[in-house]
Amino acid sequence: MFSAEMAPKAIRGKLGACFQLFFATGVAVSYWVDYAVQAGISSDKSMQWQIPVGLQLVPGAMVGLGMFFVKESCRWLAKKGRNDEALASLTWVRGGLDTREVRAEFAEILAGIETEIHASEGMTWKELLLPSNRYRMFIAITIQLCAQLTGNTSLAYYAPQIFATIGAGSKALFVTGFFGIVKIAGVVTFQIFLVERIGRKKPFIGGAFAMGCLMLIIAVIVATHPPKASEPNITSSGVAGIAMVYLEAFSFNMSWGPLPWLYIGEIFPSRIREIGIATGTASQWLFNFMMSQITPHAIANIGWRTFLIFAIFNYAITIYSWFLLKETQGKSLEEMEVVFGTVSRLKYGDENRDGVGESSVETIDEERRKGP
Repeated sequence: MFSAEMAPKAIRGKLGACFQLFFATGVAVSYWVDYAVQAGISSDKSMQWQIPVGLQLVPGAMVGLGMFFVKESCRWLAKKGRNDEALASLTWVRGGLDTREVRAEFAEILAGIETEIHASEGMTWKELLLPSNRYRMFIAITIQLCAQLTGNTSLAYYAPQIFATIGAGSKALFVTGFFGIVKIAGVVTFQIFLVERIGRKKPFIGGAFAMGCLMLIIAVIVATHPPKASEPNITSSGVAGIAMVYLEAFSFNMSWGPLPWLYIGEIFPSRIREIGIATGTASQWLFNFMMSQITPHAIANIGWRTFLIFAIFNYAITIYSWFLLKETQGKSLEEMEVVFGTVSRLKYGDENRDGVGESSVETIDEERRKGP
């Protein structure tokens, strides 16, 4: 949420994708740490588990200390009526220069907040049930469900077991380490070459379709060439299966890995952004927990059919993305009110002397009449 509120709209996608980049980097580091302690420390020594657990404290401490040096969100300050502080915060995050562009962006922020205040004046939690907000809450929950149903989180959590299932033999943990590197490569490729060029909706659609095809191939490989538990080395079919999993991870981290976090940070108006993002985040961890509990039982009981189910889910997610997700690339957070139909257009400056433009008021009042 903080990144979405403070980032310039031209690079908001790249900055938002940093969440997934750092997440993938942490996962990759954890894979290699696990491999190193398994290879270098006897399982009889407690240090084999103490080192991985202890290292997890380092990034958390760094983030905690860093928060003391970060200013409050400019949009949050403006919503609270602290406009001077909001302008100072926006100027700070734009490099410290009070330029014409910064002033224009600040005017747009104020116009958007005025529009939201008019739309929700005198309302309580029921504003979440307004048609445009209800739709956004639906997206925040279902987009996180879809991210889990792609199957990549299950692959990440149970990578060694899954690689053993598809034929990695005794080298499953070593293969898992490179799985983490592939995830980083996918996010970096997405950040540099795609996110601000092809938007949000196309990667959602293309990523889900690609993962569906790859999961289907994995299911066919495992069904036709089941790995043998007695085989210590990686078989040829195992190599093919591992390659497909790597490609699946690459596809996920170019689409459904970074994009849901970016998307739910973009779509909500300031008045309900906190609760909207909190709902999306809570949904993510709920569905994450659900998949973490289901996956090991699915692998143990239905084997290759697990990958077939993930393939079907991904094809369904492709349809969901095509019909339900809206393009948000290049739009400011205030312009999301237009994208989701709360207002017909935003008005600024002299055009907005009376709070919001006439056409905006009419559109908002019309939505109110529709009711939740």
